[in-house]
Amino acid sequence: MKKFISFSRFLVGLLFIFSGLIKANDPLGLSYKMQEFFEAWHTPWLNQFSLASSIGMNIIEVVAGVAIIIGWKSKLFSRLLFVLITFFTFLTSYVLFSGKITACGCFGDCLPLTPIQTFSKDLILFVLIVFLLLSYKEIKPLFNNKISILIVFISLVFTSLFQWFVLKNLPVLDCLPYKQNNNILQQMQSPPNSKPDSVIMYFNYIKDGKKIKIDASNFPDDFDSTYVQVGDEEKVIIRKGNNTPKIADFTLYKLYENKNLADSILGLNENYVLVFVKKFPEVPVDISNFLNWKVIENLQQQSIPIFIVTSDVATARKIYLKNIDILKLDATVLKTAARVNPTYFLMNGATILQKVSGNNADLIIKYLLKNNKS
Repeated sequence: MKKFISFSRFLVGLLFIFSGLIKANDPLGLSYKMQEFFEAWHTPWLNQFSLASSIGMNIIEVVAGVAIIIGWKSKLFSRLLFVLITFFTFLTSYVLFSGKITACGCFGDCLPLTPIQTFSKDLILFVLIVFLLLSYKEIKPLFNNKISILIVFISLVFTSLFQWFVLKNLPVLDCLPYKQNNNILQQMQSPPNSKPDSVIMYFNYIKDGKKIKIDASNFPDDFDSTYVQVGDEEKVIIRKGNNTPKIADFTLYKLYENKNLADSILGLNENYVLVFVKKFPEVPVDISNFLNWKVIENLQQQSIPIFIVTSDVATARKIYLKNIDILKLDATVLKTAARVNPTYFLMNGATILQKVSGNNADLIIKYLLKNNKS
């Protein structure tokens, strides 16, 4: 019995610590996933709280995991874990059975799981946590109270500071398709040997006052002009494919033109820089500081082309930057490409040589100096 209690607390604790830290590596990613749920539940007004909720959730997961492992306040934290796993099981069951959201993001982008995998994981954890909840009196602390408080406090401070760091400097572990050394054009291709969705098309008709749904490949023998089509055709997926590219909808347009320049820019046979901007500062005077203008000038002195890529089109149209083209990109795509505002990509063709936050833009200059010498 004691051995199973120890096994359960360590397994549950380690999984919660891992889950919290892997999401703390990219709290913005979790906040975007929360916004998907809010949209599905028709509560978009909650989006304003998504980042704070993401940060807080990650801290709670790590602290609860640490506390249950060291056996501190076992009654309190076994109850807290029960509340968390009940909530997580609800979310994963919603993902699995509603079909409105493709993944729950339980382990972030670094360890994507299918809906059935995440739901099964939560069911197992639910059983183990219920067992710990009923057996909390048998959970013995590993340390005295002062040391336990110190360990829990350190875990809280570390998780908080870690999230502050990645929000300023990009995720430490980049698991997105726009990570350094990736080729964007390659990421826009379907995976090798992949298969598209298998679908059946249905058409709605009225004949003799009755509504009839007809399979696209199986029209009735007496089909003629007496069948009157109503509404649009319906597409039903009978088997989900796996040919979705990792990067979709990466299109770059000039502010006043409707021509996609992505292929021509990604096809440049030289070094160039893409500066991804989710939102410009409201006061135009702040633009130079915001973009780290010393770095921009240094790049221009080296004759390296610079493109500002943004979804903040309204503000961009009020800005003039000498010798810099401003391009527009879909907001959702931009949020995936650049977690920090702004984010610099040093490119060569379609390959990402360097990816840094605006706070560390000078690293691009150091990279260029190092590689030019070599």
